Amino acid sequence: MRTAFLLGRTCARHSQRRWASFGYHGRPFLATSRWARPRPPPGQSPKPKKLILSLLTPAAFVQLSEEDNGDGKTPEEHMLEASRAEIEKSVPDSVHGLRRAWESFHYVIDTCVWEPLATGFRFLHLVIIFVPVITALPIVWFGRRRKDRGDERSGTLWWYSFLVHSMEKAGPAFIKLGQWAASRTDIFPQEMCNTMSCLHSNAPAHSLHATKRIIESAFNNRPFSTIFEEFQEKPLGVGAIAQVYKAKLAPDLVAEGDPDIEPSTPNMRQRVRKNVDVLVKSTPSRHPSSYVAIKVLHPKVERLVRRDLRIMGFFAATINAIPTMEWLSLPDEVAQFGEMMRLQLDLRIEAANLTMFRRKFKDRTTAWFPYPYTEHTTRQVLIEEFAQGIPLAAFLEDGGGVFQQEIADEGLDAFLHMLLIDNFVHADLHPGNIMVRFYKPEPLNLALGRHKPSSNPTHSTDVTEEVLSQLRPHRHHPEAWRAQLSRIDAEGYRPQLIFIDTGLVTALNATNRTNFLDLFKAVAEFDGYRAGQLMVSRCRSPDSVIDPEIFALKMQHLVLSVKSATFALGNIKIGDILNQVLGMVRAHHVRMEGDFVN
Repeated sequence: MRTAFLLGRTCARHSQRRWASFGYHGRPFLATSRWARPRPPPGQSPKPKKLILSLLTPAAFVQLSEEDNGDGKTPEEHMLEASRAEIEKSVPDSVHGLRRAWESFHYVIDTCVWEPLATGFRFLHLVIIFVPVITALPIVWFGRRRKDRGDERSGTLWWYSFLVHSMEKAGPAFIKLGQWAASRTDIFPQEMCNTMSCLHSNAPAHSLHATKRIIESAFNNRPFSTIFEEFQEKPLGVGAIAQVYKAKLAPDLVAEGDPDIEPSTPNMRQRVRKNVDVLVKSTPSRHPSSYVAIKVLHPKVERLVRRDLRIMGFFAATINAIPTMEWLSLPDEVAQFGEMMRLQLDLRIEAANLTMFRRKFKDRTTAWFPYPYTEHTTRQVLIEEFAQGIPLAAFLEDGGGVFQQEIADEGLDAFLHMLLIDNFVHADLHPGNIMVRFYKPEPLNLALGRHKPSSNPTHSTDVTEEVLSQLRPHRHHPEAWRAQLSRIDAEGYRPQLIFIDTGLVTALNATNRTNFLDLFKAVAEFDGYRAGQLMVSRCRSPDSVIDPEIFALKMQHLVLSVKSATFALGNIKIGDILNQVLGMVRAHHVRMEGDFVN
């Protein structure tokens, strides 16, 4: 028990930081009526002024991410820093007298008594869950090897499944830890990562009463019945840290047009450019839907995650002290994982990410992101346009038919745009987070003078549901599915990719970006030996690398084998090549940066 109490006995420090450089004119943070929060006038950029930290909004987070302070930090690090400073416990200087004494007493009890106690009991709970996993570890040396499962023993595969089951019972932080570990094949065996990728949340949904209370707070205590025309009380999904609902906003809350993306009165040059886009590649009309997805954090999930991160940090430091294990840099990995978790515990950051993605993609053609209702988004609630579509996973399973090449080109173009041009990459791009919808191409705008088109969403015909209803009956029937796609193509519909769940974004700092571009150049020039040298010399701990020369030669052999198959690249699976690279990284202890691997 003593160890458990020591784990949690950490008193928060008073924050000395004062924020005075983020904010806007036009009173965007104050309501002009009892409920409504006004949007800035279309086409008018808000101007900075002083901002109280407690008034951080998604707009302020966007400005934080766009500022370059020369400190080498990424946009996500700047936003997380502001988010954590906002909730860091302290007794306000403005409080005096008996109230100050009471708040000081409450502060000390909470940080130095209650939190250590709660963390200690949480530690005991986790011991009960994971001691059987540790006890069962010797079974990995038993059983026949499975050639179809990475040549792992059957006992090893059983232990991986047992570990995943235990992590599901351990709660949100460990579920997210397993999902994160599934992407780190540079550290963990491939089959272990494959098993971890099946990890899912069994968290119970929190009550509808709690959801209504949190949503009403986001709308300035407006009665719940007046916020939505429709509200589906059963969640669409329940995750480890939040659950999602579908609803239809009341008419007075629906966004009219999209002033952040297109000017209210486009000039001749802008209209000509848009018409060229329409002619060269079909372009969809972009009008926010009145249907929204509402993500609501589970009550008290932030405290539970914070305690689990303390416990993970303790064990990471303990394992790191074992000889030969320091190359894993587990304390650094836990710190990076903790940063990832905290980013998801402030939904204003996800709204800010959506806004930035939409701005960066505003001149693209079809790949798109849902519209975030930033004025009603808080730390606990995210409201965004509902992405009506079919998950990309359905097209991977049943085939893309006549749209196969078009969908692949759009996805690759969007990803390379994020990676090479924007340095702002969606870090959770699995097929469930990419939706495919269909649209009628936007007509040409042949007006000669300045003309403000109607931006009322009720004036645009949403054919998405009509088309999707034709496709859904053919799921899991590939031939009928592809035949229906051909009919949709003949009717003039085009596919559009919608990226959702932008809570996690990867942006490389200056050093890592330079390393990435140098490595990218070496691979593009088929200089595998140079690529191997760069990976060794710029990893976290070059001195811990085993046989760096052999590693560089292996990289050269792999790259030359790809080069020799230039005329048969269609038969090469990029995933297999990446698995070989990460397998060599793991075998030679080449410790790479986490965001670099992601």
